Amino acid sequence: MESPKRYLITSALPYANGLKHIGHLAGAYIPADIYVRYLKAKGKDVVFVCGSDEHGTAIPIQAKKEGTTPQAIIDKYHFAIKQDFEDLHIDFDIYHRTSEPIHHETAQAFFTKLNDAGALEIKESEQFFDEEANSFLADRFIKGVCPNCKSDKAYGDQCENCGRTLSPDELINPVSTLSGKKPIKKKTSHWYLPLGKHEDFLKKWILEQHKNDWRTTVVGQCKGWIEGGLKSRAVTRDLDWGVKLPVSTKKIATAVTQESAEGKVLYVWFDAPIGYISATKQWALDHEKDWRPYWQDADTKLVHFIGKDNIVFHCIIFPIMLKLHGYILPDNVPANEFLNLEGDKMSTSRNWKLEMRDYINDFVKKDNLPNGQAGGGDQCVDMLRYYLTQIAPETKDSEFTWKGFQDAVNSELVSIFGNFINRTWVLMHKLCNGKVPTFHNELIDDIDKQLITDIKETKQKIEALLEQYKFREALFEVIELSRKGNQYMQKKEPWIFAKLLAADAKNKAGEPISPAEKEIAQQKIDNALHLCLQLSANLAILVNPFLPGTAKKMLYMMKVVDKMLEWKNAGSLKLLSVGYSLRPPELLFRKIEDAEIEAQVNKLKSNVTAVADNTKKQNAKPMIQFDDFAKLELKVASITACEKVEKTDKLLKIEVDLGNEKRTIVSGIAQYFTAEEMVGKQVVVVTNLAPRKMKGIESQGMILTAEDEDGHLQLLTPENAISAGATVR
Repeated sequence: MESPKRYLITSALPYANGLKHIGHLAGAYIPADIYVRYLKAKGKDVVFVCGSDEHGTAIPIQAKKEGTTPQAIIDKYHFAIKQDFEDLHIDFDIYHRTSEPIHHETAQAFFTKLNDAGALEIKESEQFFDEEANSFLADRFIKGVCPNCKSDKAYGDQCENCGRTLSPDELINPVSTLSGKKPIKKKTSHWYLPLGKHEDFLKKWILEQHKNDWRTTVVGQCKGWIEGGLKSRAVTRDLDWGVKLPVSTKKIATAVTQESAEGKVLYVWFDAPIGYISATKQWALDHEKDWRPYWQDADTKLVHFIGKDNIVFHCIIFPIMLKLHGYILPDNVPANEFLNLEGDKMSTSRNWKLEMRDYINDFVKKDNLPNGQAGGGDQCVDMLRYYLTQIAPETKDSEFTWKGFQDAVNSELVSIFGNFINRTWVLMHKLCNGKVPTFHNELIDDIDKQLITDIKETKQKIEALLEQYKFREALFEVIELSRKGNQYMQKKEPWIFAKLLAADAKNKAGEPISPAEKEIAQQKIDNALHLCLQLSANLAILVNPFLPGTAKKMLYMMKVVDKMLEWKNAGSLKLLSVGYSLRPPELLFRKIEDAEIEAQVNKLKSNVTAVADNTKKQNAKPMIQFDDFAKLELKVASITACEKVEKTDKLLKIEVDLGNEKRTIVSGIAQYFTAEEMVGKQVVVVTNLAPRKMKGIESQGMILTAEDEDGHLQLLTPENAISAGATVR
């Protein structure tokens, strides 16, 4: 296939509501950076864009937590995240913001074009409304009791306690987080993108055209969405934070309620990916270039680097938007799976995470290392980039462990790659006066020829793998070539021939070494170290996309300029000129000590323990008097019948015998117990709880349960059988 004229590479826009962890780094940023550095080394026209996603409910929610304004939050975290990326050598051409005027203008114009073309539809619906705050409520601004675990830490989208996905209508006793008052239902109209109208296009484009060149996990997830039937998705929402709906929009008067665009903003899922376009526009303005070819010319290759939680937006929704607008479609979306940490999923709420900032502070910017070792800097950045690439979750979830990090650095970067470069430089200075020796063609042998072949073939392998977004395998080939360099040196043994050059050297017969024999010995040393030096120069080129700081240091040791890192130079055996003086050796990497690993593991455990202790304190109920407890009527009940409530996943309809009466109780425990196993059990019931209807069934009490550490429920039952209706004291 003919190479495209230009490339536009994007990484998912991170929410500017907090610092980002290494799972984000491994998923969407390091892979993209590797690919971009490779393309630029090939001399391609590439623009690498990213930026902060600064709209949506996550921002005002974080502002409320920190007691400040949404603008203060995005200013704080935009610059913090941007600095973290820079410190870890993620080299965007532009890191933009969706709060910038150029983005608001671009997103509004995008919406207007789709709306004026009739590509959107307007629907009326009922949504929760806070009368006191005079505001419609996003799901996250509604709080209540979880119907599943009965925790009061549930929101309109998810329960913070049990993790269940919820809708606002499922909450028990919902209240607004803005005023603390119970919200009402109020009609509102919104613009929708009718995704279902584009199913045929998506089937042909994804399931036929890209079924073989996109990752299986990406195609599989898209297939599930498409075949499940695509629903219309709201493009606007009632919120005071975001890109305002353009009041000049045509067809506003056709809204069912005849309301204007005032008070509405573009839904964040709609405005955020348009951030790639506005960032490209700003980059073009900064460099006095035309942005349009990067989005409108079919000879541009667009690639989105994301995590798997963004697949539907980048493979289904945004492509529909681009197609409707007349822009190019992504050539590939190499989405990564998730990165776990020390045997568990990363969790910001539990503080089970390793933020980029933590690593930067503990390694990159740390001066006092164990045993008096020198600093962090570039080598520590590259050590993290190496390990995250090595364990990249390209096809399935993977796991970061501190022991794995230590092993990768010590056993591979230090002992293989770094060891080869150091041995080469030490021997070159010791045996060749610090200069690149001559290569004597008349002495070339099969071992030399094999190394030369390996150098040339490795370039081709890495190039093919990078073009297929197989970064783990490509990095393996770099390390494998350095391993072959070590093996070559062991076979050549230049230090053995060096002994023959001593003044008092003798041959096996005990006779002095002749001048001719000494000349041959020196030539063999020259050949071995010449090829090792040429291999070192090749390794600098090949490792540059992955470990740019390492490549930079190698250039310094070789006393050459950045131009040598151009990809076309890889495979050459004439990168270092004969007779050229090279600088003394410097260690490329340092070892990671056991004490450092132990400290990090302990820090991780202490962080999560602190959060757990704090949560327990926050969840602790206030002290009550005995009279308060005495108001509860608790009795033992025998379950006589049980069935699942139709059209629900959670509810069981339970008939109980309380001795002198029978009652019906509806309980959200169906995911933990089957209807069949409930029959015959004795349970503890709150019998003086006011009745309430659930799915049209009046529930006349509550069955008590206890939750274990894994979030599973257990029924509270008597140790021995007891008469139904017995009072629990």
